[in-house]
Amino acid sequence: MRFLTIGTKTRMSLILLCTSCWQTSFAGAPNPESAEVTAILGAFVREVTLIEDQVGQRQERTIEGIKFVSGKLNGRNVVVTWTGVGKVNAAMTATLLIEHYKPRHIIFTGIAGGVNPDLQPGDIVIAEKTAHHDMGTIWPEGLFCKGVKSRLDGYENPVFFPADPELVKLAKQAADQVGLASIRTLKGSRDPKIIRGVVVTGDSFIASAEKCAELRKKLGADAVEMEGAAVAQLCFQREIDHLVIRSISDNANESAVLDKQTFYILAARNSAKLVTEIVGLLGQRLPAEKADPTEEPGD
Repeated sequence: MRFLTIGTKTRMSLILLCTSCWQTSFAGAPNPESAEVTAILGAFVREVTLIEDQVGQRQERTIEGIKFVSGKLNGRNVVVTWTGVGKVNAAMTATLLIEHYKPRHIIFTGIAGGVNPDLQPGDIVIAEKTAHHDMGTIWPEGLFCKGVKSRLDGYENPVFFPADPELVKLAKQAADQVGLASIRTLKGSRDPKIIRGVVVTGDSFIASAEKCAELRKKLGADAVEMEGAAVAQLCFQREIDHLVIRSISDNANESAVLDKQTFYILAARNSAKLVTEIVGLLGQRLPAEKADPTEEPGD
């Protein structure tokens, strides 16, 4: 009996130790059962720290070497991280975030090249839909864009991934009431233009007016970047509401590299301001969603 008692105590100690380790490892992760979480992603550190620095009740957690910051932003439970550049980095980081934090929404923020000739550095595109501009079949006539089959259900993905209509609506509302930094030009200052449009994604930095014309003609692109459609595809397949918001840092032409260096901070700051405002609107909407007056107690 003495050996049995010792063995039982040992097992109980191991169980308590494992439980303690589990609780410690998950510290900082919002409980998906008790509160909705909005995830905010950006490709570059600077794009994310502009938002991360505003997070209250901040907790940090590192998963597979990637730091995630969770807490409160404008009354909303959020988790924030940066993905790195490119579609693979974006998909990998978003997958880790989804598996560990179970977000209700994912918003991708940051800079992009302007394809729409009416857009200038500092302007913003709220993506109603996104597409891979480098996925499909290359024929003698050029690239024919086509979606691949999802490994989750076997159905072919669409060329365009639609953003969540409610998030687009809130983004438009936020755009009408947020104060963005003005843009200085040789002709003076001007207010940023905010449009709803199409963002396209590929694994190459575009610095070619000819390529811009092609993206505009084939896909109706307003902006081009390197991560958004990868995250949008993942959200589409996992049935997670998403929105891509991009602020123009350059016109994706031959002067793109220099323009990006000049307007990067302004563009990133304006995108972050808009996203923060959207999160605030989500935070205001949440109590009304949870308290449904039509439900009877005990239903």
